[in-house]
Amino acid sequence: MPSFAQRIDVANELSKELIAADFGPYYATPCGVLSPLHRTLDERAGVLTVAREDNAVGIAVGASLTGRHPVVLMENAGLGMSLSAIASLVVPYRIPMLFVVNVRVVAGEHLGESAILRRLTVPLLVGLGMETFELDLEGAFDEQVNLMVEAVQDQRRPAALLIADRVGDEK
Repeated sequence: MPSFAQRIDVANELSKELIAADFGPYYATPCGVLSPLHRTLDERAGVLTVAREDNAVGIAVGASLTGRHPVVLMENAGLGMSLSAIASLVVPYRIPMLFVVNVRVVAGEHLGESAILRRLTVPLLVGLGMETFELDLEGAFDEQVNLMVEAVQDQRRPAALLIADRVGDEK
């Protein structure tokens, strides 16, 4: 798992690129892994913390309809909570927004909630017709954010950025 300092560096760089690319406003549900990104975005652009993921999606839809490029930060478990809102509103009406989703990857885990949700996250998003991007910590963040700009802002469709939280391995 990346150290706290590495997470702060990633959060600083990613938030800088998202803001520079005109993403926002930002909505988030509490998530320990995404908290450095949440905090950095809040300091630089403001984040509305929302208790439920489906409510965050609904608020983001409103922002998108006003011409903004909203971002919703959540754990992958929150996809289940917001599935109805995404499947009945965001996807069929092609509401452009970016989902930043934490995906917990636990070394050696074969059973349990996080393993099941991890296996379902990408197929669920792809099944919804949503393009997914996995954050490459070694790659240039500006290039990665440009791909999301193309999907969300240029092609006007929802997309998801997956951020892995590796627990119990050396990655």
